[in-house]
Amino acid sequence: MNWTEITATVPTDKTDEAAAIANMVVPYGIYIEDYSDLETAAMEIAHVDLIDEDLVAKKRDISVIHLYISESDNKSEKLAYLSERMTASGIDFKLDNKTVDDENWNENWKKYFKAFEIGKKLAVCPSWEKYDNKENRTVINLDPGAAFGTGSHATTSLCLEELENLVTENKKVLDIGTGSGILAVASALLGAKTVVGVDIDELSVKTAKENAKRNGVAENSEFLHGDLADKVNGKYDIVCANIIADVVIRLFDNVKDFMTDDAKLIVSGIIDLRAEDVEKSALEHGFNIEKRKTKDEWFAFVLTK
Repeated sequence: MNWTEITATVPTDKTDEAAAIANMVVPYGIYIEDYSDLETAAMEIAHVDLIDEDLVAKKRDISVIHLYISESDNKSEKLAYLSERMTASGIDFKLDNKTVDDENWNENWKKYFKAFEIGKKLAVCPSWEKYDNKENRTVINLDPGAAFGTGSHATTSLCLEELENLVTENKKVLDIGTGSGILAVASALLGAKTVVGVDIDELSVKTAKENAKRNGVAENSEFLHGDLADKVNGKYDIVCANIIADVVIRLFDNVKDFMTDDAKLIVSGIIDLRAEDVEKSALEHGFNIEKRKTKDEWFAFVLTK
């Protein structure tokens, strides 16, 4: 299958806002080229001051947001939506698009996905790399495939950091909008009794199942194709939803039906501009806000009934 790669070039100070708009176009994720802190990051992560010449040549004042749509999607409609929303948000932007096949598509994003650590217990490692586990962390071996969701984005890492605090061996976990399955797989690796992931995108469900098998947790993991929780049964001790603000707000209507009395609901994927809307809706639906977490202009909330 061929894909259309859409790139949005924006000023670095508008990256998060533009990324939030891009995430409304594709439910399975994006990747971002941002070299504004290249030198600092190189020292912090790799502890080196020698950087590849090609990287040194990259512009520091712009970011490039990459998103992919399938050949069955309406390219003109997606481009028009991006243009209208970014114009309305006052973002200077340039849109480009090109057709790529599956093989090239995979290689385009793989070069940006490297092993990294999250919180105190977790590490995420691409399936094609090896991770030197010096700190005896729980390692999630991940191949995002077309589902994306590598864990490197602030919204996902906020959820993972909270899951490592909440998941114990007796917990049942529901992951709504599972994508690559990273939150569900992490929960299973952290010791959850059972995990269920659900996604509206069939390819995401397929990828999540493969990642559960890759990490040896397929037996206590189940992945469903459906819209939000419409295919879900039972009650769960932890429910997580790393999606976007509008969908989180829609989820509040019935998510309590799937929560035990003392369950925790983790919602993320919320840009700071929409955090107040989500918080207001949560309170209106009878939730208590136990914790607010923020990272890189993104918010996550831990809610209880």
